[in-house]
Amino acid sequence: MTADRVPSRVEADGAGGLTYQGSCYLLVRPETLVALQKAVEAVLGERAAACLAAGGRAGGGTALQALEGAEEEIVARLLAMGGEIGWGAFALERLGSDELVVSVRNSPFARAYGAAVTPVCHLTRGVLERLAEVAACRFVARVR
Repeated sequence: MTADRVPSRVEADGAGGLTYQGSCYLLVRPETLVALQKAVEAVLGERAAACLAAGGRAGGGTALQALEGAEEEIVARLLAMGGEIGWGAFALERLGSDELVVSVRNSPFARAYGAAVTPVCHLTRGVLERLAEVAACRFVARVR
């Protein structure tokens, strides 16, 4: 895949939908999701992060159902998938029996959100939390 085109595994189904590796996906601008996030934050305050992370866990769980293989293979495939569908450049820093450490660069969520003093990539955090559950370890999000 080159940086200037959608991965070849994203396909139009001819009926108004998109699939990636056989699963239904939706293209949404990051600004749309960030506007939704900020509106939920305005109403719920700090509780909004948990709601958005829950959405990430749900979507991550669905994505993980389509992946098979050893723990390390599943982690590598989900992180590669994150980059292929435009969620940023994921890099596995550590996968051990006690924790999963992943860095994400060029997050479209963080870029669209703008300056923040606390983490804002709650959807991504939820996906990685779900991945850590599958890997039987813990995941902790932190700002860099």
